Amino acid sequence: MYRFLKQWKKSFRRTKRPQELPSFSKPGNAFSDQLEANRAILEKTFENCSDVVIRTVNLFDDRPALLVYVDGMVDRQLLDQGLLQAVPDRKRRGEGEAPQSLVEQLKQSLTAGQVRTTDTMDELASGVFGGEAAIVPGGEKSVLIVGMDRTPSRSVEEPQAETVIRGPREGFVEQIQTNTIMLRKRLRTARLKIERFTVGELTQTKVAIAYIEGIAADSVVQEVRDRVSRIEIDGVIESGYIEEFIEDLPYSPFPQVQNTERPDVVAANLLEGKIAILVDNTPIALIVPMTFWGALQSAEDYYERFLIGTFLRWIRFVFLIVALFLPALYVAVSTFHQEMIPTNLLLSIAGAREASPFPALVEALLMEITFEVLREAGVRLPRQVGSAISIVGALVIGQAAVQAGIVSAPMVIVVSITGIANFAIPRFNMAISIRMLRFPIIMLAGTLGLYGIGIGLLGILIHLCSLRSFGIPYFSPVAPLSLVELKDVLIRAPHWAMKLRPQETGYQESLRVPQGQQPEPSRGKDQAGRQVRGR
Repeated sequence: MYRFLKQWKKSFRRTKRPQELPSFSKPGNAFSDQLEANRAILEKTFENCSDVVIRTVNLFDDRPALLVYVDGMVDRQLLDQGLLQAVPDRKRRGEGEAPQSLVEQLKQSLTAGQVRTTDTMDELASGVFGGEAAIVPGGEKSVLIVGMDRTPSRSVEEPQAETVIRGPREGFVEQIQTNTIMLRKRLRTARLKIERFTVGELTQTKVAIAYIEGIAADSVVQEVRDRVSRIEIDGVIESGYIEEFIEDLPYSPFPQVQNTERPDVVAANLLEGKIAILVDNTPIALIVPMTFWGALQSAEDYYERFLIGTFLRWIRFVFLIVALFLPALYVAVSTFHQEMIPTNLLLSIAGAREASPFPALVEALLMEITFEVLREAGVRLPRQVGSAISIVGALVIGQAAVQAGIVSAPMVIVVSITGIANFAIPRFNMAISIRMLRFPIIMLAGTLGLYGIGIGLLGILIHLCSLRSFGIPYFSPVAPLSLVELKDVLIRAPHWAMKLRPQETGYQESLRVPQGQQPEPSRGKDQAGRQVRGR
């Protein structure tokens, strides 16, 4: 046996994957000054790529060049108009003037938005597959990349997962250029900085970090740069790939990176000194650092009057506790602490549970798993039948289970209230974390009673207080305590009362609302000419 394991270990070492990712382009990474040699390199690189067009065009003074683009990904009209302005023009240059580089002439003549040069095949292929056109001139080793993107994309719509009654109806789309435009429309200042990266060896995904200079902490911005730039992976399909590479503690059940589809939410967080990460090909933007209390806030809290926003926050806090502890509390009290239940209620629960063959712990786990399956099935089914199946399934299965004596009616009520309470949490990543933590809390309650619930609560609080997101305490401003910032945690104070930005993220320029902004009735004069304060 020992010899077998030793031989297997040696074979595993021989088949170990390389530590470095290979380049996605084919051999021939550098260009030549010979046009036909460059054509051969391009045809070898784009072999079996039937959608890539490689054709010869004549530019200034009938000088030949190769035009490379992906059919359907470039704007044909912009391509034709841009090249028509660079049509042969022998009178453009004086007779005694030395011939100018073709690349320089093209850079001066093309009217496309983005024009850059490169001398590597990797960058040319990345630009071409990103919707740009490449011009490879003869007699030169430099290549011109022209931005003429016309990649198909959906129009701007309201986010389905973050709907509001009052507020903007715009949501991010899959094109990163459109998303940055929506940010620029809301923050019309040169202090809004957008830095671009490319992540993914094969996908060459565009990633941008956005922040407001002078508000966001320089140390946090640099940390975001470092974490994004050091990612090495073959491809990035969605922003969730980036999230798993940059979070502080990957094994924590709580999310440490906020995600959203709403540009107004991103703009509001940037004004607080946070940093946004936009990823191409996905409408989900990431916001860092994230705090526990930020996951319980909704955009609508700041659009409605502050009294309504405060009331809605209290509702969320209460139902967060209900979603996490209600099934466990029922299991613990009905199993170990019956003396805590009023007599009439205890008799009612005992009568309902008389026909059930399972203990309360098994009932709770059975119903919770069934509810999770129904919810997942409702999400995966087509939208037209998904909601109907989940609601009808819950009603039918719950009623049938009670009549068959498998579970008791009080347990069905508890699980139903818990499921509704979970929907009150505005952030899906936080809500699903609470759903996952509910199961170990139930098992602790079924084995240790209220002591188990206390141990679970203490463990969660210790973990939350020790957790950090990009160096910022996850439970701030409660731990460490900042009394000034509690006006935007437990309550939603009026905008004119929130004079300072959050201390952890916006300390570089803390003042956001000057003194004297509280609304007051205007002063007027009565019929006698005396100055009075209006009511």
